[in-house]
Amino acid sequence: MATRLISRNPAVLSYYTMRRAVGWIALSLPVGLALGSILSSLLGPRHAISHPVLQRSISDYYYTPMRDYLVGNLFAIAAFLACSRGYDRKDEIAGYLAGAFTFGVALCPSVNPRSATYTEIDVNLGFIHTGFAALMFLSIGYFCLFLFRKSSPERTLTRRKQHRNRVYGICGLAVIVCMLAMVGLTVGALIRRHHASPLLFWFESLALAAFGVAWLTKGEGILKDRPRNHNHVGHSVAARAKVQA
Repeated sequence: MATRLISRNPAVLSYYTMRRAVGWIALSLPVGLALGSILSSLLGPRHAISHPVLQRSISDYYYTPMRDYLVGNLFAIAAFLACSRGYDRKDEIAGYLAGAFTFGVALCPSVNPRSATYTEIDVNLGFIHTGFAALMFLSIGYFCLFLFRKSSPERTLTRRKQHRNRVYGICGLAVIVCMLAMVGLTVGALIRRHHASPLLFWFESLALAAFGVAWLTKGEGILKDRPRNHNHVGHSVAARAKVQA
């Protein structure tokens, strides 16, 4: 099956680079938050690792010295999602919504994990934050399961594209499953006015990892189509002409 020609348009290459950048941001966010928090504790006045070593959720890092890092990365992801484009108007609307939901996660923090008791306002804000987070991951899952799997009618469906579609499907399902687990853990904790389970951090990290892998793949950082070998094609045509002669 013939492979497509790789674009050399600077605008297209820049867009692929931005997709890969968003993928790396999503992949590195949990690790960066955890390591940055540990390092800031070691370099702080106490020169000791704070307890707990890992926060119960990624959103809880808003109340650590890593707040600016968390909000800045969410803003970067939100801005790109809002500017992403697909094949039709529906794709554009999905990008706007995904960006808006991500901005909502960044601007509406979760409940302070250091609070001994939750007030009614804390619980309401916690539900709002959880709603934005659920919608954000739901939109990301929609990107993976539907938008990324589309193909341009003018392009040949290559073997690599088929492989990428499988990656998108796996990543999308992982995001949706993790989102459902996160909502269950968070809503249950808010209803009981109790701190969420530490499993929340790992479900969030897995969802972000799936998101990152999907965007790295979409940015052709993974399973990139092979460029067409013009010399090989030329030799094949010449060989066939020789045989026919």
